[in-house]
Amino acid sequence: MTRTAKTPSPPPRPAKRWPLQDAKARFSELVRRVCGEGLQLVTVHGRDEIVVVAADEFRLLRGKRTGRSLIDALQSSPRRKVEIAPGRGRMPVRDVEL
Repeated sequence: MTRTAKTPSPPPRPAKRWPLQDAKARFSELVRRVCGEGLQLVTVHGRDEIVVVAADEFRLLRGKRTGRSLIDALQSSPRRKVEIAPGRGRMPVRDVEL
């Protein structure tokens, strides 16, 4: 039996870190790098604070909002069969002159 070796995909490039002041001053370059190299990190006081990604990548990460995960969570609940009846109270009635 022979196995075909898959060519390994190159490891993802580490994101470039941009101090906030540099990101503000060179915003056009930051945008070009996001489009060409992928996500970029903006740091504040040396800590990663913001990730800048291309809009297409953001849409993929975000996914479609269908509510499916909420429906799945509710349907998998052990208390799914519990019936909740709304409370019915008497409403006060006012006299009206016509």
